[in-house]
Amino acid sequence: MSYDKVNYGDVEAVADGMHFLRDPLDCEEFGLTVVECSPGWTGMEHDHAEDGQEEVYLLVSGEATITVDGEDVDLESGDALRVDPESSRLVQNGDTESTFVIVGAP
Repeated sequence: MSYDKVNYGDVEAVADGMHFLRDPLDCEEFGLTVVECSPGWTGMEHDHAEDGQEEVYLLVSGEATITVDGEDVDLESGDALRVDPESSRLVQNGDTESTFVIVGAP
């Protein structure tokens, strides 16, 4: 088959609303995650220095802040942010529900 299709709502959420779609879509070159954030949700601070994965965070709805290497970057609906693999990142949701699409690849 030349394509794979999945509805992220059909993929069991892990880690507080994170829907990892890489495996269900059989992706080989990149990861794709949809994150549904409750008000006040905070992710885990991390980097990808070891695996060389850069990430793009697209805020589809809501407001959030991503702290990159100690600098707060405020996002509103429609904003996209690319983060270098070596940079530390921490996602903090605002006072409303929000939805992110995250794409990562080495």
